[in-house]
Amino acid sequence: MLTDTTAGKISAQLTRLRHQMGAPAIGMVLTLVVVCDERDQYDSVRAATEAAREHPSRILVVIKRETDEANRLDAELRVGESTPGEVVVLRLYGELTDHADSVVSPLLLPDTPVVAWWPGDAPAVPARDPIGALTQRRITDAKSAHEAIKVLAGRAKGYAPGDTDLAWARLTPWRSLLAAAFDQPVGRVKKGFVDAAAGNPSAPLLAAWLSERLGAPVKVADSVGPGLTAVRLSLDGGEVAITRSDARLATLARPGQPDRHVALARRSTSELLAEELRRLDPDETYEAALKRLARSHKS
Repeated sequence: MLTDTTAGKISAQLTRLRHQMGAPAIGMVLTLVVVCDERDQYDSVRAATEAAREHPSRILVVIKRETDEANRLDAELRVGESTPGEVVVLRLYGELTDHADSVVSPLLLPDTPVVAWWPGDAPAVPARDPIGALTQRRITDAKSAHEAIKVLAGRAKGYAPGDTDLAWARLTPWRSLLAAAFDQPVGRVKKGFVDAAAGNPSAPLLAAWLSERLGAPVKVADSVGPGLTAVRLSLDGGEVAITRSDARLATLARPGQPDRHVALARRSTSELLAEELRRLDPDETYEAALKRLARSHKS
């Protein structure tokens, strides 16, 4: 634990700790900057650390504390503690809370990508945030917001290449299964419905993606949950439907074929984060779905 320290002292201490472990080579593939509140830091660090098993990272956790205290930077360093990378928990006090980027910048790994993740409250335009401006990839999670769908739709206006949201990552298994359902011709889709717990931001995002891809109106209907529970697409000759009632197993139904049971479990935050860290280039498909969601939310 370093109290009332500086970024330079933190960097020097990280070097000493690596040498003490006999591993001076860094061997990490990216820097992950996690911006969170104190109440969220335990779960956020755990998720980031689990994701780092697939993507060895320097994890910088930025926690803004009391603004009315004297300027101070405290740091907690973890090297070789159940993680293949490094974890630095930074607690900022006083005016430093408005200049987190100046604290983070000297600690970024050289010549490697930088990713920012806001597990809780996030800036309306992540790319214009001082931390977001340092990164190639910016991950938010609208699910944590009070008006999740409104917040997600609002991000379309300030979207920048590299932005994404975990509401989109939660849809990957559904999107894959729906794509597989159309491997064989089933006819033209006339309309569709996505059923989900009220206020779930992934539901209108999935409906927007389906509308964009199928050229048909897809609406959202409330269900008892948890999360997404069904996608129903009306065809000229029947219906393609994926239904899930237990958050683990789904049933795929297609015209003229027997129903098929498929694994469709809800995934942990660490799994969602690891998926997003696999892709560091802009996601045009997410952009198109997000902007369509924003248009439908206004109408």
